[in-house]
Amino acid sequence: MTTTLATVLTPTPSPVVTYYDVATGERVELSGVTLANWVAKVANFLVDELDAERGTRVRIGLPSHWLRYVWILGAWRVGAVVADSDAQIGLSGPELEAAEPIRLAASLRPLGGRFPAEPEGFHDIAVHVPASPDVFIDLDPPAPDDLALDVAGRRATHAELLAAPALTDRVVREPGSVADDAADLAAALTGGGSLVMVAGGGPDDLVRIAAQEHARLDGPGR
Repeated sequence: MTTTLATVLTPTPSPVVTYYDVATGERVELSGVTLANWVAKVANFLVDELDAERGTRVRIGLPSHWLRYVWILGAWRVGAVVADSDAQIGLSGPELEAAEPIRLAASLRPLGGRFPAEPEGFHDIAVHVPASPDVFIDLDPPAPDDLALDVAGRRATHAELLAAPALTDRVVREPGSVADDAADLAAALTGGGSLVMVAGGGPDDLVRIAAQEHARLDGPGR
């Protein structure tokens, strides 16, 4: 099987993404197994409910958050392009800012909680994604030279993202751009590394969490 960003995730019990929100105390850890489950559900929702296909452009308007990683990889799983313009599908946070034909929203409440009521004109992903199957069958998988990322003038194919230096250890990250998170995710999946995203933390929080998670602070890629 040809390796692309749709197939590089290995469902291992080791953590791939760990997310901290210092302000709320939230901590979410996604092992390879858990992340693969989420990604399959997102992929099935995109294909079965939204008619996404290879080449569909998806704008992920979320901050650095565990759901951003899930949706980046979910888009890649179906061969979609993570984009910031000319998108058919737009995913917004609780601010509900999207102009795409298909609008999705995430409340960003702890544990992926729902909005109190589904926002008008939007699909609440916390309502629709968990109900999707957790096994995804590729009918038209992406090829290595398919575009995977088109954000802020940064364009990269599956092969180009996978060819970048791999991340082999556990690294603390502060919030960054979608392009940064996409590159980090590809590097971690390629090298078997792990990302610890810390939102809302100061220098002391970063040092504390790095020690707690046995991670380093000065990882490459940003």
